[in-house]
Amino acid sequence: MNREKVIFAFFIVLALTLNFGFFLGGFDEIAHHNVYELFAATIVSMICTVLKFGDRTHIGALMLATSLVADLQLVVAAMMWGYGVQMSVDGMTPELVSSIVSLSGGALLANVVSVVLLMVETIMVRR
Repeated sequence: MNREKVIFAFFIVLALTLNFGFFLGGFDEIAHHNVYELFAATIVSMICTVLKFGDRTHIGALMLATSLVADLQLVVAAMMWGYGVQMSVDGMTPELVSSIVSLSGGALLANVVSVVLLMVETIMVRR
């Protein structure tokens, strides 16, 4: 067992599950989405990105690209949340919550692709 691979896979799956936990719920219902879960998903996704920097394979480059996409979407979602809570006159409107959840869904899709690439890489190592 390679400890580095275990830590790498742990953070990739953790990023996916945290993002899924935030994404789950009504699209325009703020009570279904926790800001701390969005924060945790963003931080863990950024840790995944840093862990992928050292991989020089083609699959590693694809995994880095998917992680960067997830980071970008989660950061924009967090910025929109901050705008809605701190700066917007109307506060967190259902339209704003829908946009945040949609961005989180895009990041979730990127995380799913990353996990599939991890599984492909694992299968290729076994052969």
